[in-house]
Amino acid sequence: MFENPLPGVPAVESPFFDAIFTKGTIDEDTLAIARQLRDKGFAVIDFPEPDFDRIASEIRDDLNDRYDWEHWRTAGYQAGESLRMQDAFKFNDNVRRIATNARVIEILSTIFGRQAWPFQTLNFPVGTQQHFHTDSVHFSSMPQRFMCGVWTAFEDISEDAGPLVYYPGSHHWPIYTNEHIGARAEQKHEIGAGYGALWRELVKQSGIEPERFTPRKGQALIWLSNLLHGGDKQNDPSLTRWSQVTHYFFEGCSYYTPLHSDPFLGNIAFREMTNICTGEIVRNTISGAPVPHRLVHPPAPAPIPSGSLLRRVARRAKAALTR
Repeated sequence: MFENPLPGVPAVESPFFDAIFTKGTIDEDTLAIARQLRDKGFAVIDFPEPDFDRIASEIRDDLNDRYDWEHWRTAGYQAGESLRMQDAFKFNDNVRRIATNARVIEILSTIFGRQAWPFQTLNFPVGTQQHFHTDSVHFSSMPQRFMCGVWTAFEDISEDAGPLVYYPGSHHWPIYTNEHIGARAEQKHEIGAGYGALWRELVKQSGIEPERFTPRKGQALIWLSNLLHGGDKQNDPSLTRWSQVTHYFFEGCSYYTPLHSDPFLGNIAFREMTNICTGEIVRNTISGAPVPHRLVHPPAPAPIPSGSLLRRVARRAKAALTR
């Protein structure tokens, strides 16, 4: 039996892929998905839910009136805005059922080599029109790449409805974080522009061509965390694009937001996420050891007392300068 010397790399992205997934260790359907993910960074599946049509219909009926349709159709659409609802699983059992689908979790756990768990849902009635990006900037783990998304269509989606757009093979590129673009987390405006410029230049220099996902109802797309993806322009505002994204992490990692982190300045924006399946917060760990609470929740700097030595020294220094 193969002993994997890189347990901190997802099996699906490991240089030892072929040794890990030998004949008989994985079913053919799952192996085909793993190969698509390895080669392209995404894989298309039929969502494994026998009652899918009813569930999709009920989600649409329940969420429809919760969106600000009037604003979107009069101004939001032209401004490139989207309609989205985060974490509807908290009140909608059908959204939760999609997110916690046992077969999807089994597939992800097998091909990553660690137990998958869902931590976030996003429900969309229209296209996002979102600039292409990688999730690894927003949702990341240490070890890296133990995160993925599953996008599921609740209706047939055409090119005019602003479909999902992605760049096959871009997941092979390095994961770039703040230090690579010469920015710090505190530089909020500059940092966003820096990543956008980086992604555009990577696409330009590589010559990679985008693909668009125009699925039929019930199809889903799994993508790896470093795959460049976004939402295409919506050409027809009368069209809907009902869909759900579920984001997954994997056990045995630390979870954080690189966009808001500068690790070598002592700033790591840890995430404490809830496993949707269990309703419990998942603790940050690294190589089997829990991350100390003081690092996940660093104490705020204590205020300097008015009579402290430091203040007395400052007053004396000021007085000396004015003599």
